[in-house]
Amino acid sequence: MTQADDRLKTLFAQDEPPARDMAFSTAVMEQVMRRRFREDVAMLSGVSIVGAGAMWFVWPTLQTALVAVSQGLAPALGAIALAFCATMILSGGRPAAALGLGS
Repeated sequence: MTQADDRLKTLFAQDEPPARDMAFSTAVMEQVMRRRFREDVAMLSGVSIVGAGAMWFVWPTLQTALVAVSQGLAPALGAIALAFCATMILSGGRPAAALGLGS
């Protein structure tokens, strides 16, 4: 090899990406996934609490209406609940994405 080839080789070596440490990458991804999990649990807890409070507030009015129309709506409400759950699961697996709150 000539001296020019050696200089080019050292210049090209500086542009190479650094070697990856798989243990470090795994640890970082674990931390990221734990943070996302905590965010998902916190968001779902908040939505559940708000939903429970809203249901508690409107239940006396809603109960009389449900008794009046329950015989005809029971199969349809089951299908709607199933469709909602399937939409939540199939929208990417993340609850925030399913509710349109994030990506």
